[in-house]
Amino acid sequence: MKTDDLIRALAADPRPGPSLEAGLAGALVAGLAGAALLFAATLNIRPGLAGLMMDPRILLKFGVALAMASSAGALALRLARPGARRPSWAIILLPLAVALAGCAGEMLTTPERSWMPGLIGRFAPYCLAYVPLLSLPVLGAALMALRRGAPARPAEAGAAAGFLAGGLGAAVYAFHCPDDSAFFVLTWYGLAILAVAGLGALLGRRLLRW
Repeated sequence: MKTDDLIRALAADPRPGPSLEAGLAGALVAGLAGAALLFAATLNIRPGLAGLMMDPRILLKFGVALAMASSAGALALRLARPGARRPSWAIILLPLAVALAGCAGEMLTTPERSWMPGLIGRFAPYCLAYVPLLSLPVLGAALMALRRGAPARPAEAGAAAGFLAGGLGAAVYAFHCPDDSAFFVLTWYGLAILAVAGLGALLGRRLLRW
């Protein structure tokens, strides 16, 4: 059977059981539980966070992370479907636009002398270490869920799973992170999420191949 014929057969005769969306949702719940356990074992919630939750900069951190997770989740589901038209990666630019809007707002409302200290932050190395660490349970669970599909481009599907996991890992880390600048979020959260996406692409090439 030719590859195109196999793809059409898989698309016409889906595997029994929960849908791909339901399977991914369940996997993400399990992955987030693992991330929460890692958080509890290694970090603590930022003191006074509840009183800061209406601060626009705090909301930006969660907004960027969750926008990345939701955008990448939609992309991963499309990439996992056999025979689906190749989706555009432009959806991943949504969280970047949110972060850039936050940077523009910060430039308009804060003195220039504060921009570089905000970008450097105090705990950039922790961000680069803990966002990927907290993402690992989510990435593993997401890749296992996507195996129920039949990605024609497994590395791309794995990268999308990595962006999804990185976004959720960043959202979990934001409960601890004391660095609030939009410049920090764009730079260090962005680099950490990219690292998880790269790992997802490497793992997806092997685990999602069929």
